[in-house]
Amino acid sequence: MIGLFHNENHVVEVVDLSSKNTIDIPSDKPTKALFQLAEIFSDRVLIWCHIEQKENLNIDDFQDIFSLKNMMLSYGKSQYLPKAIGFVEDSPFLKVNKNVKYPTWLMSSEVGAIHASQVLKFKSIIKLDAPFSYALNSMAKLGMSNGLFCYSEPKLLLNLGLVKERKKASKTMLFKFVKQHYKWVWSFFLMFNITFFNKQFPLYAFFKSLFVSQLKGSIKIDLEVLKSNSASASSIDVIIPTLGRKTYLLDFLNDLKRQSILPKKVIIIEQNPDENSASELDYLSNQNWPFIICHKFIHKTGACNARNLALNEVVSNYVFFADDDIRIQPNFTDLALKKMQAANIKAVTFSCLRTNDKKQNFNEKQWSTFGSGCSMVKSTALKELYFNMVYEFNFGEDADYGMQLRNNGVDVIYFPEPEIVHLKAPIGGFRKKHINIWTKQGYSPKPSPTIMYYKLQHNTLQQLLGYKLVLFLKYYKSQSIKNPIIYFKTFKKQWRESVLWANKLNQIKQ
Repeated sequence: MIGLFHNENHVVEVVDLSSKNTIDIPSDKPTKALFQLAEIFSDRVLIWCHIEQKENLNIDDFQDIFSLKNMMLSYGKSQYLPKAIGFVEDSPFLKVNKNVKYPTWLMSSEVGAIHASQVLKFKSIIKLDAPFSYALNSMAKLGMSNGLFCYSEPKLLLNLGLVKERKKASKTMLFKFVKQHYKWVWSFFLMFNITFFNKQFPLYAFFKSLFVSQLKGSIKIDLEVLKSNSASASSIDVIIPTLGRKTYLLDFLNDLKRQSILPKKVIIIEQNPDENSASELDYLSNQNWPFIICHKFIHKTGACNARNLALNEVVSNYVFFADDDIRIQPNFTDLALKKMQAANIKAVTFSCLRTNDKKQNFNEKQWSTFGSGCSMVKSTALKELYFNMVYEFNFGEDADYGMQLRNNGVDVIYFPEPEIVHLKAPIGGFRKKHINIWTKQGYSPKPSPTIMYYKLQHNTLQQLLGYKLVLFLKYYKSQSIKNPIIYFKTFKKQWRESVLWANKLNQIKQ
């Protein structure tokens, strides 16, 4: 490990943390020095640290903390980019939980680490004269969508109480960052949001950004393990909520039957709202299965409730969250478990496309949501986590469950392989239209209160306001009111109703 100690603007010293020897490098600018060190020590982990935190650096646990070559870690008390960045990005990576290892591209110059080989992949993209904090955020932002696993990691330091507030980016740097890392239209969007919501008018910063070009370059980052975890004997349970898909479920159970690593238990929650109905899954008892089948037949519908009932029956090391209309290859569980164990990944969402869908993501990367019908999670990560019943018969339970995992320190990773084929059975979804309480009372909130509930829980204020403007503009085309003044007043009322109902939902959350 090579330590680059700086005071934000200048390099103070560079130390080989293994031999304790001081290293001389030509540049005293941290950004340029980082790339120079990457050239010289291309097979080493590079650590940057503010000189005031040198004695606070957690060197002893570092090898356990930094386990992947395609990893970038940092920790800071506050973020370098202003919170206004939320106006242009709707992702789960901005509202960072500082108490756990949390996925985010928001990097801090306070302390951090990256493998030298990953730094070199940005050599032709990052300007070497860029401010250090700006360059770190730029690498993470560009790298995250291409397979660089980026985190806020509190374990990098021994005493978090010693962390200080550092200089933040100016509005000029904010607009430059947006122009370099997002489509050009978002600079205008940012300008409007800051003017409208913050009552500020950063015309100079906006105008200057118009002459900045978007950063371009090809980056390929693969999942590479630095410290391989030995594959241990693991068991897996499969949970499947089902309703009226007898044939599809049978096909999937036969896929599970052919797995090279068989499930220990398959937990099936069959639903039928008719109190006088009986189970239609006769093959569960009249056929032989090489795994335990835990079958519960209930008259209450709802995927959240069904999955929560299933989670209470889990006994294995891993849980495969599955839909009843998917298909998998015979080596699916074997390949999935080996990849997860080797890289010590605790939660994965797999590629799950229909037969004719075109695959667009081909490398492992941090995922912005969670697939409740196409994911595998280590059981220890699921302790006391349940699907929030607020989302029952609405949308958003998948995304919310993913956020629960992240806020518990468990990242959700996308695996392009092994693949799942989603048949999208024609009989599915909610089956019978559910009438929400706000609809019964004649209200027309916009957006849906469950969407608002999710955003109030998991988005920053700026993300919420940015979403409000996007929704306002998009919804105008599809609704009947064409008078912009009347539409503006109507939308404000609908938004208030949504917030009101979202707060009411919060009172009944599980």
